[in-house]
Amino acid sequence: MTQTAPDATDGHPKGSPGYRRILAGLAMAGVATFAQLYSTQAVLPLMSKELGITAADAALSVSLATAGLAASVLPWSFVADRIGRVRAMAVAIGAATVLGLLVPFASGLPVLLGLRALEGVALGGIPAVAIAYLNEEIGKAHASLAAGSYVAGTTLGGLAGRLLAGPLGEVWGWRAGTLAVSVLAAASAAMFLLLVPKPRRFAPAPAQGLGGAARILLGHLRNPRLLAIYLQAFVLMGGFVAVYNYLGFRLHAEPFALPASVVSLLFLAYLSGTVSSRWGAALSLRFSRRNVLLAGIGCMAAGMVLTLWDFLPAVLAGLLLFTAGFFAAHSIGAGWSGTIPAGARAQAASLYNLFYYLGSSVLGWLGGLLFQSAGWPALAWGVIALACTTAAVTAVVHPAARPVPAVVVSAS
Repeated sequence: MTQTAPDATDGHPKGSPGYRRILAGLAMAGVATFAQLYSTQAVLPLMSKELGITAADAALSVSLATAGLAASVLPWSFVADRIGRVRAMAVAIGAATVLGLLVPFASGLPVLLGLRALEGVALGGIPAVAIAYLNEEIGKAHASLAAGSYVAGTTLGGLAGRLLAGPLGEVWGWRAGTLAVSVLAAASAAMFLLLVPKPRRFAPAPAQGLGGAARILLGHLRNPRLLAIYLQAFVLMGGFVAVYNYLGFRLHAEPFALPASVVSLLFLAYLSGTVSSRWGAALSLRFSRRNVLLAGIGCMAAGMVLTLWDFLPAVLAGLLLFTAGFFAAHSIGAGWSGTIPAGARAQAASLYNLFYYLGSSVLGWLGGLLFQSAGWPALAWGVIALACTTAAVTAVVHPAARPVPAVVVSAS
């Protein structure tokens, strides 16, 4: 939808000051966004105990934030087409920072959940716009490399939020842990606003109206290849969040009885995803997107089988394999969603984000009901069944073809 100005340059070349500022600024935006989005995940057992609520109720603090993000990515993509990428991201990150600083002072569960939902709505402006901004402002030859810095920022942000909140929460309570994350996010947001340069290649898109927007979105939703990718995003992200939401409860209880500070270290497994998302993109050049996507899903299922053992090394190995497989599959799927349609690719990618975070919200919460009623084995086998289902759909809808280049995208 967005037009590139006729007199625009070819984008900031690699190594130029503008290129470095864009990379650093978006890395800071990634930290600010994903540190806040998952700030409560590492302290869910503490929240459950202090507030006297169930595991599933505590997990709503994650699910409602991701639901807000899911609901807002499409509106943010259209807003950015009109007012500009940088301005949209600045508004989004500023609003999210203010809301994040209010979360630790919530008077009760309803207020907490309301603030988290609004925070998610604000945060949606970053993933909805960041990759489109990169593709406009960076030379085409280096756009994929530039996206890697944003990926690193999102991964580090997700890690920082969880690793900071967990240990601090165990000592001073979950409110102190989430407040520390909010302060980190505020500092990162300020750095983003200082670093990111003014756009040089953006030109406002003509207003589409509700009818035009609906036609674009319905056109994408009628494409079976895109629908298969969207199903994969919904199912895999939902299973991924469910595992990380409730594995902490399992390891906090017998026979493991790990303290919250140790449980929060499980999120270091995200680093395997930083590696696998890049490897997946490289391997797709040789083996095709389809085959690498299926291999990633297979790794997820195999990792979940290992977590069924009441043996900590096996659980940790399974989590590493599961996480690496997820990020490889996500990297391929998200990049693929933007290349399948002939036009309106930003909206196709935003639909991927919509299904991705909707799966996080819906299945991430439903997984808690399964965990509470039937324990970890039921949750694990449920995730395995979902992975096998989406693998079968992918194999049928996307027949084997020759390899094509992949795009490295956000891994959070």
